[in-house]
Amino acid sequence: MGIGKNAYIRNNLKNIPMKTFCTVLFSVALTIGFAQAPKWSSKKIAAVKTEASNKIQDRAKLAQVMVDKVFSFSELGFQEYETAKYITGILKENGFTIEMGIAGIPTAWVAKWGNGKPVIALGSDVDCIPKASQKPGVAYHDPIIEGAPGHGEGHNSGVPLNVLAAITVKEIMERDKIPGTLMVWPGIAEEQLGTKAYYTRDGYFDDVDVCLFTHVSSNLSVSWGEASGTGLISVEYTFNGEAAHSAGAPWRGRSAADAVELMSAGWQYQREHLDPLHRSHHIISNGGDQPNVVPSKASIWFYFRQITYPEIMALYEKGNKMAEGAAMMTNTSVERRILGSAWPRHYNKTVATTMYENIKAVGLPTWSNEDQMLARAVQREVNSKRDTTGMPSKIEELEGPITRPQSGGSDDIGDISWKVPTITLGYPSNIPGLQGHHWSNAIAMATPIAHKGVVAGAKVQAMTILDLLTRPELVASAWDYFKNEQSSKIKYQPMISKDDKPAIHLNEKIMKEFKPELQKYYYDETKYSSYLEQLGITYPTLKK
Repeated sequence: MGIGKNAYIRNNLKNIPMKTFCTVLFSVALTIGFAQAPKWSSKKIAAVKTEASNKIQDRAKLAQVMVDKVFSFSELGFQEYETAKYITGILKENGFTIEMGIAGIPTAWVAKWGNGKPVIALGSDVDCIPKASQKPGVAYHDPIIEGAPGHGEGHNSGVPLNVLAAITVKEIMERDKIPGTLMVWPGIAEEQLGTKAYYTRDGYFDDVDVCLFTHVSSNLSVSWGEASGTGLISVEYTFNGEAAHSAGAPWRGRSAADAVELMSAGWQYQREHLDPLHRSHHIISNGGDQPNVVPSKASIWFYFRQITYPEIMALYEKGNKMAEGAAMMTNTSVERRILGSAWPRHYNKTVATTMYENIKAVGLPTWSNEDQMLARAVQREVNSKRDTTGMPSKIEELEGPITRPQSGGSDDIGDISWKVPTITLGYPSNIPGLQGHHWSNAIAMATPIAHKGVVAGAKVQAMTILDLLTRPELVASAWDYFKNEQSSKIKYQPMISKDDKPAIHLNEKIMKEFKPELQKYYYDETKYSSYLEQLGITYPTLKK
């Protein structure tokens, strides 16, 4: 006698491993969430992706205006007020709902449109670099304002790329009644690794299905698996002593600056004994007020980097002990504050391989002779040893997990990559072979190079969004990799606590100093066709 279907399922569920069961359950739930949407043929998917690409090309002028506008604001981390106002204004005009001040950060926001699943998050950073002011299109150091911040990382381009992709996909979703939600968000204060851990801690990615992050590069690229580079914890140690007259009664003082110097010197000796994969750097953020007053308060700010969470925390503990030792030697007290953190990055295989097919379909922009002249001149100016031939002529290969541990930079997208399936799209808006965090990295960022790169990247982004919206099996596969491959051996533990708060005071004084001058140079798109035109720059301007 046969048994009923339900009994058969109950009997056989007992033999399914829990991890597998959870994955199956998630896939079923996701499929149900897509149930209202009709199945899309590959031909129809290809057609709407081509349509999106064409629409984005038609919006190339909007891309140029947004990129140039944000470039002109030149706002440091936690101070991106003009950028936030401008970008959210565009999204609001296009029907997105805006939530400002998320995670206790005044310049942070989330913009959403649509309803239901899947929820696709589109993120990129917006802050710039200290003392990186530079005229665009000029192939040598020529600041707009001497000593002012500037986009020497190229973060003025990523959110405009996402806005372009989002409003284009939104039009297609509306017309074809495609379910899903688009969520656009900025990486605030990425240079301080200051916010994304707070986004995840405070629940802003709890309902997100996939995160498509973008970062400026010199080529179209994407990777999957463990990425090169490091995670980090950013910590400021503040020592408290006793003030006194430096000449009249120095013996009555307890110098906090002495403690800072001792910690700095001690850490330099520590470097000899660090693993080569470690990276650590510091600045004295407060060295006292004036020489004739024994400093009662002084601070030193460290980045501790390594390629794994346990190693990062071990390095952090060494720093804590050294701070305590410096306090003991100077009879001062010490307190510490976490200013930022970033987990090592891990990118999703399914999403990366899907995006790479779109990268191959879009291909690189057509670089003009002027583009190449500028790129090669800048490479010569900074003595680039790695790249000397200008802008690239072929796309990069899809990169898989690193085979050998590699140290290097950090990005707090790492925290989000451990919350939801995530990738980072590199797009060709900057010149190859530059050193990074430098005025030279700003040269291309309000020129046709940046504009073309953003348009190409937006096409890839939009096409990938449409793949995820119309092929529910991709989202299910992405989560299968996330749960059963990426997270099977490593558990994500935030480096911040529930009591830590974003360091929104950072860069306030610098921006207060420079903003009145910067405002004189904000791009006015109603009067000038480009920022180059507004500044009176011939493209390209080379050394004679």
